[in-house]
This record gives sequence, structure tokens and C-alpha cells, in this order.
Amino acid sequence: MVYEGSLVCSNTVFRQQVASFEDESIESLEKQEIVFKLITHVLDKVKVDFKLHDQVSSIAKRQLQSMPGFLKLRRGDWNDQDPALKTRVSAKLLVYQAAAKTKIKSLVSLETDEKTSKRLVLEALTLLLDAADACLTSVWRKVKACKDLFISLLSGVTKMAAANREHPPPRALFIRLKPLVLAVCAQPDTWVINKESISKVSCEIIESGWATDRASVDTFIVGLASTIRERNDYEEQVDREKQVPVVQLNVIQLLADIIVAVKMPEVADMIFPIFIERLEECDASTPSSLRLQLLDAVSRIATLGFENSYRETVVLMTRSYLIKTQALKDIEALPGGFLTIASGLINTKLRADYRHRLLSLCSDVGLASESKIERSGAYLLGPLLPAVAEICSDFDPSSNVEPSLLNLFRNLWFYIALFGIAPSILKTPEVTTTSNPVNKAGRISTFAVGGPYTWNTQWSLAVQRISQGTPPLVVSSVKWLEYELELNALHNSDSSTQRLALSTALGGRVDVSVMNTISGVKATYLLAVALLEVIRFISNGGILNGGSRVSASRSAFSCVFEYLKSPDLTPAVSQCLTATMHIAFEAAVTWLEDRVPLTGEGSSIRDLTMDTHACFLIKSMSQRDEHIRDISVNLLTQIRDKFPQVLWSSSCLDSLLFYVHDNALSMVINNPPWTAAVRSLYHKVVREWIIISLSYAPCTSQGLLQEKLCKANILQRTQTTTDLVSLLTEIKIGTGKNEIWCAANIPAVMAAAAAASGENTKTSEAFNLDVLAEKGGETDKLQFRETCSHATAVLLSNLAGEPKTDTEGVSRLLRLICWCPAYMLTLDAMETGVFIWTWLVSAAPQMGSLVLSELVDAWIWTIDAKRGLFASGAQVRPQLSPGGSPDSDHVDQIIGHRLWLGFLIDRFEVVRHNSVEQLLLFGRLLQRSTNLEWSFTHHPAAAGTFFSLMLLGLKFCSFQRQCNKHKLNHGQQLLEDRIYRTSLGWFSRQPEWYNVNIPKFCLSEAQSVSIFAQFLSNERSDCSQSDSKGRAHENGNLTDVVHQHHPVWGEMDNYALGKEKRKQLLLILCQHETDRLYVWAQPPISPKDSPYSRLKISSKKWTEHAKTAFSVDPRIAILLASRFPSNIAVKSQVTQLVQTHIVDLRTISEALPYFVTPKTVEENSVLLQQLLHWDACSITQALGFLTPAYKGHPRVMAYVLRVLESYPPERVTFFMPQLVQSLRYDKQRLVEGYLLRAAQRSDIFAHILIWHLKGESVQETTKNGVFDKNAAFRAVLLEVRQHIIDGFTPKALDLFRREFDFFDKVTSISGVLFPLPKEQRRGGIRRELEKIKMQGEDLYLPTAPNKLVRGIQIDSGIPLQSAAKVPIMITFNVVDRDGDHDDVKPQACIFKVGDDCRQDVLALQVISLLKDIFQAVGLNLYLFPYGVLPTGAGRGIIEVVPNTQSRSQMGESTDGGLYEIFQQEFGPVGSPSFETARDNFLTSSAGYAVASLLLQPKDRHNGNLLFDNMGRLVHIDFGFIFETSPGRNMRFENAHFKLNHEMTQLLDPSGDMKSETWHQFVSLCVRGYLAARRNMEGIISTVEMMKESGLPCFSRGDPIRKLRKRFHPEMNEREAAHFMIRVCTDAYNKWTTYWYDLIQYLQQGIEK
Repeated sequence: MVYEGSLVCSNTVFRQQVASFEDESIESLEKQEIVFKLITHVLDKVKVDFKLHDQVSSIAKRQLQSMPGFLKLRRGDWNDQDPALKTRVSAKLLVYQAAAKTKIKSLVSLETDEKTSKRLVLEALTLLLDAADACLTSVWRKVKACKDLFISLLSGVTKMAAANREHPPPRALFIRLKPLVLAVCAQPDTWVINKESISKVSCEIIESGWATDRASVDTFIVGLASTIRERNDYEEQVDREKQVPVVQLNVIQLLADIIVAVKMPEVADMIFPIFIERLEECDASTPSSLRLQLLDAVSRIATLGFENSYRETVVLMTRSYLIKTQALKDIEALPGGFLTIASGLINTKLRADYRHRLLSLCSDVGLASESKIERSGAYLLGPLLPAVAEICSDFDPSSNVEPSLLNLFRNLWFYIALFGIAPSILKTPEVTTTSNPVNKAGRISTFAVGGPYTWNTQWSLAVQRISQGTPPLVVSSVKWLEYELELNALHNSDSSTQRLALSTALGGRVDVSVMNTISGVKATYLLAVALLEVIRFISNGGILNGGSRVSASRSAFSCVFEYLKSPDLTPAVSQCLTATMHIAFEAAVTWLEDRVPLTGEGSSIRDLTMDTHACFLIKSMSQRDEHIRDISVNLLTQIRDKFPQVLWSSSCLDSLLFYVHDNALSMVINNPPWTAAVRSLYHKVVREWIIISLSYAPCTSQGLLQEKLCKANILQRTQTTTDLVSLLTEIKIGTGKNEIWCAANIPAVMAAAAAASGENTKTSEAFNLDVLAEKGGETDKLQFRETCSHATAVLLSNLAGEPKTDTEGVSRLLRLICWCPAYMLTLDAMETGVFIWTWLVSAAPQMGSLVLSELVDAWIWTIDAKRGLFASGAQVRPQLSPGGSPDSDHVDQIIGHRLWLGFLIDRFEVVRHNSVEQLLLFGRLLQRSTNLEWSFTHHPAAAGTFFSLMLLGLKFCSFQRQCNKHKLNHGQQLLEDRIYRTSLGWFSRQPEWYNVNIPKFCLSEAQSVSIFAQFLSNERSDCSQSDSKGRAHENGNLTDVVHQHHPVWGEMDNYALGKEKRKQLLLILCQHETDRLYVWAQPPISPKDSPYSRLKISSKKWTEHAKTAFSVDPRIAILLASRFPSNIAVKSQVTQLVQTHIVDLRTISEALPYFVTPKTVEENSVLLQQLLHWDACSITQALGFLTPAYKGHPRVMAYVLRVLESYPPERVTFFMPQLVQSLRYDKQRLVEGYLLRAAQRSDIFAHILIWHLKGESVQETTKNGVFDKNAAFRAVLLEVRQHIIDGFTPKALDLFRREFDFFDKVTSISGVLFPLPKEQRRGGIRRELEKIKMQGEDLYLPTAPNKLVRGIQIDSGIPLQSAAKVPIMITFNVVDRDGDHDDVKPQACIFKVGDDCRQDVLALQVISLLKDIFQAVGLNLYLFPYGVLPTGAGRGIIEVVPNTQSRSQMGESTDGGLYEIFQQEFGPVGSPSFETARDNFLTSSAGYAVASLLLQPKDRHNGNLLFDNMGRLVHIDFGFIFETSPGRNMRFENAHFKLNHEMTQLLDPSGDMKSETWHQFVSLCVRGYLAARRNMEGIISTVEMMKESGLPCFSRGDPIRKLRKRFHPEMNEREAAHFMIRVCTDAYNKWTTYWYDLIQYLQQGIEK
């Protein structure tokens, strides 16, 4: 009845629990979990009173008490796989887990007496262990929440044991824990999940009870270990696989874990003997799993370093391995144990012992295996190698090695060579199919060189690791091998086979005759050496073991060189060792080259390895053996050439500059010859090193040298500093700014660094960098440099200080240092910028990325702000009208950009191999710079800078291509294509030059383009790697590139082929541009010394180039014809392309000559309809369409007038004579209409037009005295003049009357003076001038409308001598219209009556155009186009050139020539004033030489040559130009310009045309002529428009044709330059010039 009652009660409880569980919702369970977690958190943070603590503990206790019952719940209608049920069970288990944590926390945080605490702990542990037992047997044990709960319960037990270590754990705990542990060990799935928790709780209770209840602990441990002692009869398990109880295996692992975790020798002594006993009992019937588990356990225990267990384990395993080797038994378990000990053993002494034991075992195994002819020793030795590699991983091979240990290493490598275990050292390893590389004992196959076993790479990797810790196998004597033979098989083996293997390993570098002198044992030794030393480099690049710090001593070359130091080497052995060294070096280079594409840590390891080898080789240059020194220099040179980044390695520079002084020679006493030889060698290598580094990256190189010099000074290395300074002076480093690229110099950097670093600077100090930057060009150069230097010093001092530096302040300072020079973008500011940036990255290399990032941001800002190189809107070509001045600020910014780019190129060369993030920054800069829309300036001064940037881009792409050899990079292709297209875009504007007043600037420009062209020419052609069908090879496969879709340009017709066409076109254009720039920079002696002139290109090829150019940009094709004007094929193709695609070219004014021609006008072509929409061209080009050849075609005329209307009338005024002449052909009165409209817009335009109309009213007669046929033209002029006057407003009419009345009165004075005697004429002028009154303050000089007349100087009137009516010279007081009206200046004018001034106007127009051209190209050629204006028939006003006198007048006051006169006026020869005057004379003579060549002015006597007070020459009086000359056109003056003896005395002091001034004069003449040729059509059009004017210069011959001929359009620039040189040579002291001056003196009295 009692039993039935209890059963009923149990069922009742069960039903209640089930009902309770089923009634609880998931939300309710989740809330319970959260509540328990919150309570636990509160208990962890807040101290609560005992009563509340007890309530919390009771709630958690009730939950834990119900846990076992819940875990045993099971209803028949429950489906274990029901997801909803699983979710609810998991939620309930999470509540229990939270409750358990709450219970544990409540006990740990409770403060009570010992007795109560002990009771509560025992109670809690009982609850936790009961719950844990229930988890193991629960039907829900596989649910994740149940597994987590079990782990949480065990964790709770662990925490409670750890929290009460001062009190012994209850004995009941040990009793309860043991069956729990065994239960876990018995369940495989449970063990896998919970082994860590079981191990942890076991360790905790052992450690907590060890000192207080040792008996219970011993009982617990022995109880677990007893499971291992249980025997199983494995021999009976014959018909089935032998099984080991799971509990046994798991307990072995658990006990091993406990021993390793607690690290107590006493615990180890309790368990270890049991393991050893079981191991010794193992026989062939014992399952391998048990043996493996036991071996693993004893191996792990041995790693703890307990003497007894370590030695017993190692002896047992070694003995077992040898026994199994001899018996040819299975050894699969033992190698793992050896490896475990090698990996885990920490004790240094025991590691050394174990290393010796393992190497000894390898020797024994090797010897033992030699007697087993049926098996290879590789099978027995190979498994030991991973353990050997591990135990040697911390062995420093450069330390002093005991002879016995060295002997063991040597034996090991003998066997590695003998058994062919080593990895391949051949570049193309031999392939073999045999499974046994050794045919018989002692026979070495060449396969030993090709190694390793393809089925076990683990051995190969182990051999590589062993090589890093193996000392050099140096023997005291080569005969040692014969005396101390341990390898009997080698002694008896076939020596020829051994020599063959050695020869194969050395790659046939040693002659066969030499190889035959080597014995078999020596061959094996040398083979082992070769394998070892080469594998060192194959494995990790050649860095030996030796700790975390890598120094030169860890270079594997230190081992290789040890063999060469051996005394008494035979020639054969020496040759083999030298060959080994070279093969090892090749392996090192291959290893480094394979890692070129690596980034991040990989690149750092590569660079560190490279620097280590280079430093060792540098230090080896001080070896006493000359052979070793030579080898060191040879290898160092190869590393430097293959990996240029080593040039800027700080450690290498330290070794180069300081080692020879600090270490190498200080160790040697009384050996002067050796000391001198080593010093000489070091100086030679240092010199080459520095020169090469400067050629790549001058800024960084000088910055690093500065750092080293400062380092030498700080360390007070007096001798070092003296030698370095002497050497640097010899190399001419830092001697000044010789090249525009190199702004920084060593002395300046040293001075600034020393000054700045001597101050106590802080980041809080204020710098006015931003204020200085805003001032721009106004900033004082020295002040800016001092401020920037000080700021850089502050930044560096803070970087070197404490880590708690103000980051925000440092960042702002860095930004200012980088941005201020870039913002100012001037030459001086950028010099300072390069100086401080170089200093910064040299002193703090870690800042390189930050500095470059800021500079790239600043560079992109210049693109957006359109400054310097990116000032795309700047107009620099002259419009062939006066007043246009070049933008000097723009040129200064371009030069600033050039310096900046030089620094960036410098940094690219330095960082491209070792900084991926900086390479990405360069990629960003290039991507942004080569945007699809052209963003660069076309200023000719930017040519070198532009192509240097493009070269940087191509180098970047080339480097990226090398780094990604095996994969196609579309991003790189896109960038490269952008660079090609952008480079071609440079040629979309007219070819020009620009002369910058910086020494060698023009030459530097030419060199920059030449270097770009050379790089382009040397670049590997992509088409060479594509087959005829346009398929490119990639990774050995064919990839179709025919239908690539470009992300911007759409479908591409064979990308590689299209790129190659653009590249070839670009190459031709760059070569042509290079030739142009070289001619400009250095006028050639011969017209045929150009590489470009030797190019032979067929007409078909030119046609293809024109098409390619048109496809990129039609402007390029159009200007291709301009660059090659004599190329008929190009011109024909371009004409066809323009006329075919004419609708798309409306914005290109340069295309006009290709469809607006006399022929299309004659045919009234439909092409002319496009003129309605065409962009405006230059004024001169438009005026050219007004000539008779275009017959006044209405569409052409409409376009011309639209162009003229687009310019301000004041701008067109310059071409007034041509506009007046165009009225001759203005049948539709279109030009007249424009003139009337322009006259209404501008009073000055109207006045100048009226004066020119009046000037054209002169009547011309024929030989028969009959009036000419121009009467109709003059009638039109009168009509136009009247229309203009009628169209004046009252105000404009008033100004017109006052202006014309005033100057008519002045001009009429000449007629009043004519009857008067000469002596009365001056007084007459005064009387007449007194009568003339000023009528308003808005009157201006007709010859210079910008000068307002303020009055007449009454006493200034001077009558002049002339064949015509009396000309007079009168001086006016004038002010600048747009300037200060209080600044009154004199201006003299000559008023002529009876002289036609129109020809002077034409000549001075050409001179004005030339002056504009010269200014636009930056040429310092002086021309003075003084003002001349015809004011009526035979009347005109001529400005007087101020502060001048004629050469004839100068001769009246002295008998000397110009040379003597200049000395009288400007001081002795060589004085600054004389040389300045000479330079002024030179520039003006060159300017007028070019003008004279074109105009051909005659009557160049000394009365028509003026000299101003600064020594400048001015030509006046152009009555005879072109084909006319005095004396009825006898053309006695046949020199192109006047250059008589007294002129050559100034221009050529040497008198032999070899002086510097003469070459300067000729160069200026050549440049002026070349610049004029580029604007030939505009000049010719200006002259041609006057052809029907009746001027005398058009009365003879064909002046227009001959003018064009003097430009020589058929010549290229080089030929034209040579022509101009011949012109200068021909004019030099021409005899006809002298005789003409003499005739003028005799006839006219003009001083010669």
C-alpha cells in the first residue's frame, strides 16, 4: 500500500509539472529569464541585505529543485521533432540557466559565517550536480539549450570552487563529480561538446583541494585513472575491427589536459607512470587509437619540462623509433609525439637537449636505413623532419655552435641530399615517375636535386624551416670528410653519380674537368651545402632564425660567405662554393621578384629581407679577402639595379655612410694598404649609389642624405661628417639650383633644420601660414620659408615626443604645411614646399602617406580651381593685334606645378615598391587629372610639365601591369587609355613655344617630352601579344577582346589594336614636338641632325594616322596638317574628313581653311552654308576672307562681319587700313554697314576710320598723267565718311569737331611756315601755337587714343628738314586715359604735310604684330612700333620715339663707334650698366633683325637708326620696304638686316662669331623667326589686304609671294632655324652695308 501511495503521489507531481509546463506561454518564460538576468546583474553591482538575499536565493533554489523533474518529463503524445515544442522547451531551459546563474551569484556575493557558508555551498553544489546529471540523461540532451545549460552548470561548479579556495571543497563534491565526469567521457557526442568544461571544473576542484584535502584529490584522480588500467583482450577481436572503450580514450585525454593545465609535477607523477606502463604493455594487437592517445598524452606531459617525465618520454620514444625502424614496423604514431614535444617544450636547456637528441636520432635512422636495401631512408627520416624543423625554429645559426651539434647538422643534410628529400632548387625541376628515388644503397640520383616527394609536401616544408636554423656546414679542413667518415655508404658509393648530382645542382657552372677532380664524399658534401644554402633563400628569402629583430647578421649570405672564408680551399671546391653562392643569390632575387605584387605585411617582409641582404653585402665589402669584396660589390650592384627601392633604404644608407668608419676599419691595426683599398671601394660604391638615387628621386635622396648628416653631427662623428661632405661636394650635391626639377639643396636643408630644431617649440605656437598663403605673391620669400621651416620643425618635434600629442593640432599643422605652397603655387612658394615636404618625409617616413594624401587633395583642388597646369581657359596665343600681354602669373603657376610634380615623381619612384596606400593615392591623382573632359592648359610653357605628368601615368600603369601579370585589369586599361587620349589632346591646339627666363628651362622642356617619347617607344606593344584575329593571351588561354565594351566609349574595335594606333600616332607627334622644342632651346648647327628627320613614313601610314587622330579629336587631325604643312597625304585626308563630318566641327575655327577656299566659293559649295553656325576665328583670319580671291561671297562676308562684330571696335581699330581697303570689293555694302555700326558704338573707332578715309583720298596717276581708275573707290570713301558724321549724336559730333579742328590747326602750321626763311620758322611755330586753344579735356592724341591731351608745350615746336613741306615737331602734355590724371608726361609728335604715311603704317603694323607675337611666346625681343596716322591726303601724324637720338646725331659728338659710345654713356666694359645696355642693344637688334628679314626695309643709313637712353635700337622711316629700294631700286643693300662692324663689336666681342653674346643674339633671332612663322598667315593677310592700295611697296615685283617665300613654309622648324642662322652669318659685317653708309655720308652728310 505504501508503494502504491508513493506511486500515486509521483504520478500526481508528474501531471502537475506537465500541466504547469503546458500552461506556461513562451512570453511568460522569456519574462522569467529576463527577471533572473536582471536580478543577477543587480547582485553583481549592488550590495543587498541578508533577508532580500535569502529571498532571491530561495526563488532560484526552487527553480533548480524543479529542474531534474522537468528534464525527465516525457509524454507519449509529445513529438520530439515538433518545432513549437522544441521552442518552448528551449525557453524553459533558458529560464533554468538564468536561475542557476542567479543562485551562483547570490552565494558568491553573500557574506556570512564559515559554517553557514559551507552549508549553503554544499547545498548549491548538490543542486547543480543533480541538475547536471539530469541533463546527461534527459531526452532533451541533444537540444542546444540543454547543452548550453549543462555547460553553464559545470561553469557554476567551477566558479564556486574557485571562490572558496580558502576552504576545502566538500568531499561529497569529489564523490558526486567522479561519476559525472565518467558519464561525460562515456558519451562521445557529449564529450566533444563538454570536454573543455569538464576539464576546467576538474582542474578547479583539484587546485582548490590540493593544499587542504589532498586525500580526496588523490582519490578523485586515482579513481579516474583506474579506468585506464582496465584490460581488454584485443587478440580475441580477430574477425572485427579492434575497438577501444570510448571512456578510456577520453579519460586519457582528460587526465593529460588536467596535468598540462595545473602544471604540478606531483599530479604528473601520479598519472604519468600509468601512461608509461600502458605504453610499454602495448603490442601489435593494441589498437592504434589507444597508442596514439597514450603517445599524445605523454608527449604533452613531456612539454611541461618536468625532468623525469621529459627524459623518460624522449628515451622511450627514441628507443621505440629505432626499434621500429630496424624491424620495419609501423611508426605512424611516434613522429606526431616528437612534433608535439618540439612544439610545446619551453625550457631553453631542455630544448637544446631535445634538439641534440632529435638530430642524433636522425643520424642513427639514416645509418640504419642504409642497410635496408629494400626501402628508402626517406620513408624513415622524412617523418622526423617536422619535429626537427620545430625544435630548430628558435635556434640561431649565427651563434657559436658546438662541434658535436654542427656534426649532427652536417649529417642531417648529408642524408637529406642522399635521400632526395629536399625541395627542388632547379628552375625547371626534373619530373620522375619512380616511387623510389634511390636505385640502390648509396647511389645518389639527380632526382635528389629536383626533389621533393610529390605526395608529401610536409617534409619539403620542414626542410625549408630546418634550413633557416642550420649553421653553415663549414669544416675545419676539407680532408675531414675522409678522416671522419660516418657515411659508409658514401665511402663505397659511385663517385661519378655523386658528381653528376652536384653538377646538376650547380647548373653546369663548373667545368667537367674541374668536377672530375672532386671525390665522391666531397661531392656529396658540396651537394648538401648547395641544397642547404639555396633552400635558405627559397624558403623565406634568406632570413635566418634569431629573434624578432632583423639585422644584417641574419642574412643567409652570412652563411654562404663563411664557406669562402675557409682556408686552403682547393680550386675545384672554391669554384663549386662560388657557384653555390651565385645560385643562392638567384634564388633570393627570384623570391623577391615573386613578391613584387604583394601588399601590406607581405611587402614589408619583402623590403625588410631586401634591406637585410643589402646591408650585409655592404658590410662584407670590408672583408680582407679581395675575392669576397668583389663578390659583395657585384651582388650589391645587382640588387640595386633590380630593386631600386633599396636606394632609399635608411638602413642601407646608414651602412654605406657609417659602417666603414664605425666598425670595419677600427678593428684592423697597422694595415694601411688594406685600409686604403676598403675606403676607396666604399667611396666608389657610395658615389655610384648617390648618383643613381639622385637620378631617380633627387628630393628624397637629398632629404635622406640630410638626415644622415644630421645624425653624424648629433653622434659627433667628425671623421664621418668630413668624409661625407667631401664626397657630396665631389658629386656636386646641394651646390645650387642647376635644374628646375631640383629645388631642395643640402646646405639649405641643413641650415634650416638646425635653426628650427634648436628652438623649444610647441604646437600651441601660432603660425601665420594661412595668412601668408592668402597674400599670395606679396609674401616675402624668406619670411615664408622661415615660417614654413619653423612649422615643420614644430611638427617633427611633436611627432618625436609623447604619444599624447594634440592630434587635431598636428593634423591642422600638417594640412597647412602641405596646402600653403600649393595654394600660392608660385616658383618661390613651391621651392619652399618641396623643401619642407622633403624634410618631413625624410625625418618622419611614417608620415609619407599622410603628406601624400594632403598633396593629392591639394592637387585636385588646383584642377577644380583651374590653376597652373589646369588653367584650361587661359588664352596665350596672340590674336595678331596689339596690346595682348602674356599672363606671367599663369606661367609662374605652371612652373610651380612643375616643381610640385617633380616632388611627386620623386615620391613615386621611392614608394611604388613598398606602399600600396600611397600607390592608391597616385592612382587617384592620375584618374582625376586625366578626366574625359580636357582640363589642362594649352600654354606652351606647360609642355614639359604636362608630359612629365603623362609619363608618371604611364609608369604607374606599367608598374601595375607588372604587378598583375596574370590577370586582366580593366581599371588599369581604362587609365592607360585615358592617358593616351589626354596626351594626344595636347596636340589639339596650334604648336607654340614659350620662353621662360630661367636657365635651361626650354632645354628641360624638350628633354621632358623626349623622355616621354622614349618611354613610349620602349613600352611593350600589346598588339605583339595578340594574334591576327584580335585575341589576347591571358593566363595561357585566349580571351576574346574584339567585342570589349568600354565603359565610356562603348563598343571597342579591338582594344589593343586601337590603343596601338593611338600610341604610334602619339609617338610621332611627341618626336616632332621634341624636335621643335630642342630647336627652340638650342638652335641647331645642321638642319639634319634630328632623329625625327630620319623617320620614313609612307603616305598610306600618314593617312591612317590622320584617321586615328580624327577619331580621338578632330582638332588633332586638323592641326596634324598644320604641324606637317608639306605633307600632301595628311592635308588631303584631313580635307576629306572635315568636309565629311563638317556638321560636327562647327566649334573648331581651325577647320575653316579646309572648306572655305577660293574653289568652294567659285562653286558656291553647300559646305559654305555651315558658316552660319561656325565659331568665330581670329581677326586676321577673318580679314583674309575679304581679299578678292573670295569674291565677296555673301555667306563668307556674313561670317566675316559676324566675327568682327564679336570683337570690341577698339580691338578692330588696329586693322583699319585693311578694312578701308576692303571697301573696294564691298559690292553688297556689307563691310560699310559694319563700319557704320562700329562707328556708332565707339567714337574713337569712328575718328580713326575718318582719318584713314581722308588719308586714302590721295590721287594716283599713271605714266601718261591720266587720273587712275580709283575714282569710284574714293567716292565710296567720301560717302562712308559722310554717313559716319551724319550718324553722330550731338555729343559725339561735338567731340569730333573739337578733336579734328584742334589737330587740323596744328597740322596747318606746316603750310604757314613754308614761305618763311629757316631762321624764322621756329618763332613762327610759337606764334601759331599760341593761337591754338584747348577745347575740353577729352581731346586725345590720334596716334595714341589712350593718351589725353592736357596742353601744348609752346616752346617745343621745332621745324624739321625734309624734301616735302616743312614738317614740325611739337610736344604735348598728356595723361593716361585710364591712369592717374595728375601724372602729366610729355609726348612729341611730328606733323607732316606732303608725305604719304600709309606705307609707314603698314610696316609698323607688321612690327606691332611681331611684338605681340614675341610677347605671347615670352621672348625678350624689343620692338618699338611708334604711332603713325594718316590724317589726310599727304598728311599725317608720327609719334616721336622718346629719349632717343639717331646714330648720325651720336656721331656728331664723338669720333668713336658704338662700342666707344656705349662705354662713354654706360661705363666700362663689364660693368653692370654697360652689360645691361649691351643686353638691351642685343634684344632690340634681334627683334629688328626678324622684322627686317620680313619687311626688307632699305635706306638703313644712320639717320634712320635711333638709340634710346637704355641702349636699345629703334628703326624708323619705312619709305622703302619689300621689293623697293633707293636709287631706282638698285637694291644695293642686299643684307637682310643691317649688322655693320660697330654693331658686331657689341654683339660679338671676340670677332669670330663664337662669343656667348653672339650665340645669344643668333638664338633670339632664330626664336623670333620661328615664332613669326607660326603666325605667317596672319601677317601675310594683313599685308595682302593692302595690295591694291597703291602704296609704293607694291609697285615692283610680287611682294606677297616673296614675303611668303621668306617665311619658308616648306621647311620644318629645324631647317628654318638653320636658315635664320645663315641669314645672321650673311649679315655679319656685310660689305654692302658699309659702302651704303659711306655713300650716304658723302651724299647727304649723314654720319656713318
